[in-house]
Amino acid sequence: MPRRTKTKPAPVPQSEPASAGVNGPFGEVLTLAEAAAFLRFPEADVLRLVDEQGLPARRLANEWRFLKAGIQHWLSIGSPKPRSSKEALLALAGKYKDDPDLESILQEAMRRRGRPMAEEE
Repeated sequence: MPRRTKTKPAPVPQSEPASAGVNGPFGEVLTLAEAAAFLRFPEADVLRLVDEQGLPARRLANEWRFLKAGIQHWLSIGSPKPRSSKEALLALAGKYKDDPDLESILQEAMRRRGRPMAEEE
């Protein structure tokens, strides 16, 4: 019997993953580890930057994702000076002073709590 040589099937051309059209080119969406490497910071410091200085990121389930362009933009503009909690509270003080609905909201809250409204002097 003559021997037959097996022919290998032609390789199937690999196309770009379907998500690349939605998420942009590969490497544009970074994981926490990739963002930390890009910024040359430890991962814990990158998460601190997210919390304290507004580094743009999204938490998906239990994982963080960063847009490379977002990080670059954040680096170029800097971040606003973080406010202390005292500054933040002082900024809110008096914010609702002239709100026409404040009195009725306060009366309703006191009524629901069963407390009498204090008389103004």
